[in-house]
Amino acid sequence: MSIGRLARAAAGELADLLWPTRCVSCDQPGELVCDECRAALGWIEQRLACPACGAPYGFLTCTECAGTWAPRATVAALDFHGTAARMVTCLKDAHELRLAPVMAAAMLTSLEEASAWDAPDGAPRFSPHATDGICFVPATSAAYARRGFDHMELVSRELAACSGLPVADVLVRPEARDQRELGREERAANLLGTIRVCDDVLGAHLLLLDDVATTGASINEATRALLARGAASVTACVLARVW
Repeated sequence: MSIGRLARAAAGELADLLWPTRCVSCDQPGELVCDECRAALGWIEQRLACPACGAPYGFLTCTECAGTWAPRATVAALDFHGTAARMVTCLKDAHELRLAPVMAAAMLTSLEEASAWDAPDGAPRFSPHATDGICFVPATSAAYARRGFDHMELVSRELAACSGLPVADVLVRPEARDQRELGREERAANLLGTIRVCDDVLGAHLLLLDDVATTGASINEATRALLARGAASVTACVLARVW
């Protein structure tokens, strides 16, 4: 082991001694997500989910997207409540970067499950063999400057390492208001034209990642930007779905 790795390992052990790892949901010491909180996660059953927007139980009739979802399919891993919500908040706002591989593993689990079910176009909702790369809805310049990292870039690189797919860092978002305080129509208007493609995506089949889907404004705007620049298809995946 190199000196650098030894130093990082020692620093990690010292940090865990001084500030023991606690569950992000219940604060129990030991793990980032304890056994009890993992067992209580609200996994979305992919066979029952809306194939367009990923909403739970929307397979036959979905009241959430009304046919307006831009990606060819969307896979959502969890309901957005409890532990799932805490994971997103702790990664973004509490800088608990160790959650990135946890979130990536959850998303990959649901992608693998969704590969057995059809998208609206009749093809599997996800196929690694039909995917050229992983991209992500980017943080705004202001959010990046405030946090010092883009949380979805971290998750994307972890998912890429597990899946063997390359990361395509092709989207930028210089400006936009915080979406959390906006309604459905305000979210769409807030993001209109704010996400741009900064590299060649012509003919690419892309997997687009985001943390949470609420109205779908961020995912839809990113998808439209990619398709407008010549991407062949966009499949979306989020950790959690609000419905």
